[in-house]
Amino acid sequence: MNIKSWIGGMWAKRRVKAIEKESMSAWELQQKTFKELVAKGRQTAFGKAHGFEEIRSIADFQQKIPVRNYEQNKEWFDRIVVGEPDISWPGKPLYLAKTSGTTSGAKYIPITDVSIKKQIQGARDALLCYMHDTGKRDFLGGKMMFLSGSPELQTNAKGMKIGRLSGIVNHYVPSYLTRNRVPTYETNIIEDWEEKVGTVVGEVAPQDLRLISGIPPWVQMLFEDLKAKTGKEPLEVWPNLQLFVQGGVDFSPYKPIFDYYFKDKVDTVEVFPASEGFFAFQNAQADNGLLLMPDYGIFYEFVPMDSYGKEGAKRLTLNEVELGVQYAMVISTNAGLWAYDLGDTVKFTSLRPYKLRVTGRVKHFISAFGEHVISEEVNQAILKAVASTGAEFQEFTVAPLIVEEKGDSAHEWFIEFVKYPEDMERFRNVLDEAIREQNPYYEDLRQGNILKKVVVHPIELNASRAYMKSQGKLGGQNKFPRLSNDRKIANFLQDFVQKGS
Repeated sequence: MNIKSWIGGMWAKRRVKAIEKESMSAWELQQKTFKELVAKGRQTAFGKAHGFEEIRSIADFQQKIPVRNYEQNKEWFDRIVVGEPDISWPGKPLYLAKTSGTTSGAKYIPITDVSIKKQIQGARDALLCYMHDTGKRDFLGGKMMFLSGSPELQTNAKGMKIGRLSGIVNHYVPSYLTRNRVPTYETNIIEDWEEKVGTVVGEVAPQDLRLISGIPPWVQMLFEDLKAKTGKEPLEVWPNLQLFVQGGVDFSPYKPIFDYYFKDKVDTVEVFPASEGFFAFQNAQADNGLLLMPDYGIFYEFVPMDSYGKEGAKRLTLNEVELGVQYAMVISTNAGLWAYDLGDTVKFTSLRPYKLRVTGRVKHFISAFGEHVISEEVNQAILKAVASTGAEFQEFTVAPLIVEEKGDSAHEWFIEFVKYPEDMERFRNVLDEAIREQNPYYEDLRQGNILKKVVVHPIELNASRAYMKSQGKLGGQNKFPRLSNDRKIANFLQDFVQKGS
């Protein structure tokens, strides 16, 4: 055992004990966090405009601060971006994390000196819990790959440093791990994702890689490039690979793909970070629930999805949530976000300690006919369909097919099959039935013949990547949308539908 492994084991034991204690006192820590955040907020322009001096309780806060997303808060973010101090948090942020926006174009999320420390702590705590849970520490003695955005930061006209979150975090890899980190800085700053992946493969293939961290679809792309260049699978190239740290998407549809790659020889740890904060991580291999961290400088609220977007929608605190309910996650943070609509949906799997699963995005749904089908439902449906028909897939998306004539509308699926179903009609039936079983609104529409059975189009492999590239979103933290309430993605993919399907 090398010295890093020994020290890591001792550190893991101490930190896990602290995490377990904190998790059992989560609500108390949340109340403490709330008071500390509001006290800081009183010194800011946002706090003065919203009456923070008069806030004495969570109820006061909820009455004064409505839930808003980035676009609804843009006036405040715009002032931060041009370098005004004391806007939503004392002083100026250290960085602006650039992310993809919706109606407002690029978004710039402030990262402060205290919030970046919690981002790093979250990643470290996830690894320490893994080491304590499994007793495995060999990855500390080999190379570690962080498949991230470019660490090269830009500076705007007002002197604000701007970069992708994964690139910013790259600057905070602890010194004792720097020698283990791959790829090199020169490779990491390559902006073109396809060129970057190819360069990473050439650089890292000969090395003793033991840990990979990244978003599943882009790690999958790396493995495919590896196979194309070497003719070998990941474990043939890196026989000591031990750990895959992933997050950013629902992993369940990708799990069969990575089970094939890893063959029960590589563990997986899921994390839940975002530019807005680090929220939770998987702390046990036997439980895929993500342990919510109550003391990372984030105050959490949860809006039940059945009332999300409605006036007067109830905002629940951590001590009020229930198991198995879909919630939109709302956060107030030590980077100056207040009642911020994160855009993610979650479902709690445990209340002692608090554990959750990320189930999708609030904007990724189909409700063209009032059915409100969500990401979790389509993910579970396709897993059931492939299991029933021996199929394998790489990626998929679903859109509404709206036809004027009554009864001719449906949900249209575009699927990149790696292996076609043994019986395509059975695949369609299972897919449709799985949605009907999960969603009563969809079931009513099917019974009423307002919606027909799902339509399935096999599409060319990597069509999803072609779409992402067309949008300038290939690689990094970007994810391919699996649900849309419009036809934008579907119209693009029409050119990739396999002939004869």
